[in-house]
Amino acid sequence: MDPSDTVFTCPFDFADGLEFDPLLRQLMTEAPIARITMAYGQGEAWLVTRYEDVRTVTTDRRFSRAAVTGRDFPRMTPAPIVQDESINLLDPPQSSRLRRLVAQAFTAPRVEAMRPATQRIVDELLDGMAEQGPPADLVKHLSARLPLTTICEVLDIPEEERPELRRRAMSMMNVGATTREAAVQAKAELRSYFADLTRRRRAEPGEDLISVLATARDGDEVLGTDELTVMAMVLMMTGHDTSTYELSNITYTLLTHPEQREKLRARPELLPQALEELLRFIPFRKGVGIPRIATEDVELGGVTIRANDTVHVSYLAANRDPRRFERPDELDLDRPASPHMTFGWGSHHCVGSPLALMELELAIGTLLTRFPGLELAVPATDVRWNDESIWRYPYELPVTW
Repeated sequence: MDPSDTVFTCPFDFADGLEFDPLLRQLMTEAPIARITMAYGQGEAWLVTRYEDVRTVTTDRRFSRAAVTGRDFPRMTPAPIVQDESINLLDPPQSSRLRRLVAQAFTAPRVEAMRPATQRIVDELLDGMAEQGPPADLVKHLSARLPLTTICEVLDIPEEERPELRRRAMSMMNVGATTREAAVQAKAELRSYFADLTRRRRAEPGEDLISVLATARDGDEVLGTDELTVMAMVLMMTGHDTSTYELSNITYTLLTHPEQREKLRARPELLPQALEELLRFIPFRKGVGIPRIATEDVELGGVTIRANDTVHVSYLAANRDPRRFERPDELDLDRPASPHMTFGWGSHHCVGSPLALMELELAIGTLLTRFPGLELAVPATDVRWNDESIWRYPYELPVTW
């Protein structure tokens, strides 16, 4: 039977440590362009898993993110996470305008200017971990605090308001049906908070990132009120979520791959390249994100995708495509540089990725330098992994040194 005639049921709920999802592996092998149904949303979707096909879908204008707006599309969460006015639901050239404005906040000089403050935060957090002494929970001391502290300082969000913002952001990412009402409420509360905050920053701009966005210009273009609100909200959420979880995931991966860890300790100059390989290798989330809609019939990989069909891509699968990466299931810190898709691709590549990379480089580099004997304080099998969210990460990461 033609694999495209089969419809695969895809809960994408696999949460066994950082092992690669066997269902995703099956689809990559048996049906690289597969018909799927998901836990929430109406109807079926296509799932594209090969690197080159993912690149096509994310760059070909016949696949539209904007057309997703208002649809009950197949997805992993009870309610859609994305905001209707978000840059993530725009197509070029509209998205290009927003990206040019937002990118002004993440230029190399701006990110470099954030480095000393980020290093100070890293040092203070690791001072606290050292003072407590081993064993210590790396999540509590570093992962859960560094990205949130950094992005909130960059956005100039008062310290006393940060824990509640994090709670709301995490509530939005849960996948259980029983959490739908809480997720919808958290989304509305976050939006209200950032609408008020951006209104005040636009009226009285300071040196913070929201003020930079509020005053950014591309010719005569500026961010609209709703655009600014949503962008500030997205920056806060993505600015701490992925970095928080990847800090834990990267540390865990290094500590459970001692050969690679020792290679990095012996050659610290390898760190930037090593981080790219770790980001490629680690399945940092479950399943898929925001889909696209085909605006006309498209032939892709021998399959006809019809106009109006929903199309999901898997960056996780693309990162493990043997056609693109030799020995893709091996972690090799000496792997020659080759672009991965952990930060997305095309017009929706993460505009804040330079800040995330800077944070990860400082945190991992300083951690390995200050604690050369760092290792897990419990057997790897005893580490507890999140199974409630779209993200994959350990609840705690006990380490000793």
